[in-house]
Amino acid sequence: MKNEILKYLFIGMILCIALLTLNCGGGRKEATVEPDPMDDKGIGPVSSVEFGSKIDMDLAKKGEELYGQMCTACHRQDQDFIGPTPKGIMERRSPEWIMNMILNPEEMVQKNKIAKDLLIKYNGAPMANQDLTEEQARAVLEYFRTL
Repeated sequence: MKNEILKYLFIGMILCIALLTLNCGGGRKEATVEPDPMDDKGIGPVSSVEFGSKIDMDLAKKGEELYGQMCTACHRQDQDFIGPTPKGIMERRSPEWIMNMILNPEEMVQKNKIAKDLLIKYNGAPMANQDLTEEQARAVLEYFRTL
């Protein structure tokens, strides 16, 4: 009789341990690691951007002029406005992503997670396609390097 009681206690303990083991992991969620935005090249014609060791000040000047003509209705150099500030953009996004957003904003806000998130953050105000050429977008990017 004593052995039978010990046997049932042992089986009960094993079942309790098994249940505790199964339940302990049930409520945990695996931590998801967000992809590095600097690895996101966006969607569009630009797959690679090469920078020289120094900023091309002539190209940056052209980019500043283009930015002043085409972008200031929605973007302010030092603060968020209708769209995000370009100041610090080179630390937040890859150069390819920036150029693809300039060149291909419609598809970016449809298919790129970061662009979709920005659309939501900025009250659904989509970035207007200014029909810049790749060379013009590259000039704007060079200007952003000076900010």
